[in-house]
Amino acid sequence: MVAGPAQEGVAPEPAPEGGWQQVSIFLSVVDVHVNRSPYRGTVTSSSYTPGSFLAAYRAESAHRNERSEIWLADGDRTVVFRQLVGVLARRIVTRTGPGAQLATGERMGLMKFGSRMDVFLPADAVLAVTKGQRVRGGETVIARWGTSSDGGRP
Repeated sequence: MVAGPAQEGVAPEPAPEGGWQQVSIFLSVVDVHVNRSPYRGTVTSSSYTPGSFLAAYRAESAHRNERSEIWLADGDRTVVFRQLVGVLARRIVTRTGPGAQLATGERMGLMKFGSRMDVFLPADAVLAVTKGQRVRGGETVIARWGTSSDGGRP
């Protein structure tokens, strides 16, 4: 999986309202497509939007492709993440919903073959990944909070 700050050309308008930093993680057909929660907390909102199946790296895929969006809150912090399928992926499985408690790195769904996970972090998060960096689900820290009692790990 290749992560980094939003790829150049990725349309900003599909981001949730507010001041967010976006990290997009592109999964190829040879990557493991099990999705893990990027942070701990309570699922406050979950939605599914049917759509097209454009290549997940294309800018317009963020607002045209089939996708699922999950809002996760822990105290005054909120992280939003979006499962987005691509040209080969034809199915999103989301195994969580409003009221569910998720731990950081907990399995919460999967996308089948060639997809993207967008993670939207508040402005006070410090990105720990760089464009083009390989990441491993449940292992790679993608950002840290500016200050925190848990060592800053989102």
